[in-house]
Formats: sequence, structure tokens, C-alpha cells
Amino acid sequence: MSESVKIYTIPTCSDCNYAKRYFTDNNIAYVEYNCESDIKYAEEVFHLTGKQVVPTIVIDEKVFVGFAENLSAITELLKLGK
Repeated sequence: MSESVKIYTIPTCSDCNYAKRYFTDNNIAYVEYNCESDIKYAEEVFHLTGKQVVPTIVIDEKVFVGFAENLSAITELLKLGK
């Protein structure tokens, strides 16, 4: 499942950096899409969510807008709970 984790970010987003650190610390492979360096990624976020909010995280077609407020659901989906 971990190869299906996508995260849309911008470099100055603290929640984005927290999410990437969380995935790295839990050995979850992810693909990062920097919305600041390529406008097409920002357009994908808008298409997925109707908003321009990062981080936007996609796991197996399930879309999460924001990380901290979705941490429990993400952990459960990735089966990281103890």
C-alpha cells in the first residue's frame, strides 16, 4: 500500500514537513509533488479537493486535506496503530 501514498506540498509548509517526517519515520514510501515548483500539481490539488490547500495527501484514492487533523485516519488506513 505504501507505494500509493502521494503528498502535495510547498517547501514552507510546516504541516507538509511534519507529514513527510511522519512517513519517513514510519518507513512509508511516498511520492512528493511540489505545488510551488510545478503549477500542474497545484491544479491537481484543486481538481482533487476544490481547494488549494497543502498538504493534500492521497492514499489509495482516499484524499486527505491537511495532515495533523487527519493523523488518526491516516494511521489507521496505513495500519500503523499499535
